[in-house]
Formats: sequence, structure tokens, C-alpha cells
Amino acid sequence: MSRQRSMRRWAFVAVGAAIMGGAGTYQFVWSSLSAAVGTRISASTTALGTVFTLFVITQTLVQLPAGSVRDRYGPRKLLVAAAALMTAGYVGLGVAPTLPVAYASYAIGGAGAGIAYTVAVNTPVKWFDEYRGLATGIVSMAYGGVSFVVIPLVRGSIDAAFTRTLLVLGVAVGVVSLLAAGLLRDPTSVSGPAAGVDAETAADSGGAGDSSGLGDPEDLDGSNDPDGAGNPGASDNATDAVGWRTAARTWQFWVFYGVLVIVNGVGLMLIGQSVGFTTGLGLSAAAATTVASSIALADGAGLLVLAGLSDRLGEERTAGASLVLCGLTLAGAVASGTRGHTSLFVAFVAAAAFFRSPVFAIFPSLVGRYYGEARSSENYAAIYTAKVPGGVFGGTVTGALIAALGWSTAFYVGAVLVVGAGLSAFALRPVSTGN
Repeated sequence: MSRQRSMRRWAFVAVGAAIMGGAGTYQFVWSSLSAAVGTRISASTTALGTVFTLFVITQTLVQLPAGSVRDRYGPRKLLVAAAALMTAGYVGLGVAPTLPVAYASYAIGGAGAGIAYTVAVNTPVKWFDEYRGLATGIVSMAYGGVSFVVIPLVRGSIDAAFTRTLLVLGVAVGVVSLLAAGLLRDPTSVSGPAAGVDAETAADSGGAGDSSGLGDPEDLDGSNDPDGAGNPGASDNATDAVGWRTAARTWQFWVFYGVLVIVNGVGLMLIGQSVGFTTGLGLSAAAATTVASSIALADGAGLLVLAGLSDRLGEERTAGASLVLCGLTLAGAVASGTRGHTSLFVAFVAAAAFFRSPVFAIFPSLVGRYYGEARSSENYAAIYTAKVPGGVFGGTVTGALIAALGWSTAFYVGAVLVVGAGLSAFALRPVSTGN
């Protein structure tokens, strides 16, 4: 099925959004689960933090092999695996009698969420040239947007029906991924080998799915180099698609990586510490609740609005400008909060979340354009491992900064780092031969 002529690609965007929403519950719903989990298994706050850290690690590290498999064989089997792992994670947590079982369960679920994430976020890259930012924004918006609906339901039932709530949640995310496995396909005219159609579809059609005539999917540049080292330049030609090892030899790869370390770190800092940040500045508990909700809403809105605008304004320019504005509005939040201006504080925090999120829709598109769409899942998954050091910054380092410098100074540091990341994003340009 050609991506340029198929009207079904927007339906695949909707399927990708559903997959992404289920995966996102593991990150955004945890704050509503953690207290009940701690009470049930007598776990300390530090131990509960480790549960979430293990989720971040497994969710991130599984994406590189998952992305490589998706590029070669399509999304179907991966989504079946994701369904099993995400369901097992929530069910295991729901019946966990001890802390080690909780660790293992949420880590297993994190692996499923990571697989689902990389399939979902790269679906628009494979189906769209025009409107790619908008399509990726719609999919990415669901990562937090679905949780905004799920969180009140979980909070209303988790204390009275802990196990049942998690069983229902686990079955729900599993069913979504299973249904998506039966619906989602990759196009036959994507730039690169093997991504043109999943392996099952190719087999069903007697091999006709390989319409490119490229032969061995590992021979990307006319040689036997499995990573396509001959030419890392971006191109619509399938033979120019390269893998992550070759991509890592370009400076653009490390700009992507560094920016995502900072964006993930400051983002997790803001999400994880939003309540403490608000009350630490002397504002009310009600303001803290409003801030937590506004972050989830603004995060999704930024993905949709600014990623869509990037199609017209330019992706590099939009990413850089949005991150600079994120840093400035985060600084504005600190300044207004320290002066007791609650409404301004909430508005600035929401604006910071709004301007932080678009890179998660823009960067997958840029990675596909720079290094070839046929291996975009693999390459973006390699760059997305930046979430691991970002998670360390958002957790351990942030705690140390707050303890040493106080709330205001710690968040000012975060604001400066995000502005620097935005300025770095302005330097991005397509990869050319010789980089």
C-alpha cells in the first residue's frame, strides 16, 4: 500500500494514538498508584521511586531492539508482545505481595510500554511526508492525554478496589495493543528496505510486498555493510537509509541526544516535583493540584499545536524556539511563584509544559528525514536512550539540587539548561555526505 495515495494513513494515526495512550499510563498514572502500592506492600518513598526508575530504564532500553525489529518485520508481532507485557505488568503489580515483585512487575510493564511507544511514534514517520508534524503530534499527544482521562477513574477506585482496578487497567491496555496489531501496517513505499510491509503480509502475498526490489535489507548502500556506513546522508532513496551506528558518527546525532537528555531531565523534574515545587514556594495545596493537572493538559496541547505548525514553520526552527520559550516560561514560573502570584505561576508552569513537549513529535520526524525513514524506528530509539541519563537528572540530581540550592535556584538551573538545549536545536541541519 503506497503511503502517498492511501487515505488509510490517517486511520493508522488514530491507531497509533490509541497505542501511545495505553503506553503512557505507565508514566502518568504512577503518581496516582504509588501511595496505594506503598501502603499495600509497606514500601518507603525511596523504594517507590525505585519502582518508577526501573520502569524508565526498561521502557527506554527496550526501544532500540524493538525499533530495529519493527523496521525489518513490521509492527504486528511487536504489538502482540507489548500487549502481553503491559497486561502482565499491571496484573503483577495488582497482586504483588512484596517489593521485589512490584519492581519486576512494573519493569516488565515498562518494557511493553517502550515497545508500544516506539511502534506508535514512528508510524507517522513511515506514512507521511507532508503533514508529518501534525500526524506525529496527534500520536504523541495521546501519551499524556489519555492518562488525563484515566487518572480520575484510577484515583476514585484504587483505594477501595486496588487489585481489581489494576486488573481492569492491565486488560484495557492489552486489548488496545492486540486490536492495533490486527490493524496497523507499514507502507510499501517507505524510503528504505524491509519497512515496506511487515513480514506476515509479505508472506501472505508470496513476497510481493517487497516492491522496492532491493534484495537483502542489510545491504543498504550497495555493499555488505549492515549499517550502511557508506553514506549517512538523508535521502528518499532506500539505499541511503543508515542504522544507528552510522548515525552516531554525525554531530547531529549527539545534538539530538544532548537535547533529549535535558528535555527529559527537566521534564521529569517538573512532572515529578510539581506538587513539591508548588508547596515549596509557599503556594496552596489546591494550587499544587491545579498545576499537576495543567501539566498533563498543556503537554498534550503543545504536541498537537506546535508539532502541527512545524510543518509550515520548519521543524528545526520550531523545536529550537519552543525550547527557548520553555526555559523562559519556567523561569517566569519561579519568579511569579516566589512572589505569591498563584495564577501567574500556574499559567507559566502550563506554558513551560506546552513548549517542552513538541520535540517528542518533531525529533522522530527529523531523524527519519536525516538518516532515512526505513530505519527511523531504530535510530530514534537509539537517541531516545537519552531518557536514562535524563531520568537520573530528573530524579537523583534534582533532589540533590533542591537540597543544596533550594526550590527556586534548582528550577532556575533547569530553565537555563532548557534554553541552552533550544539554542542547540537551532543548529540542526540535514546530514550530508562527509559529516
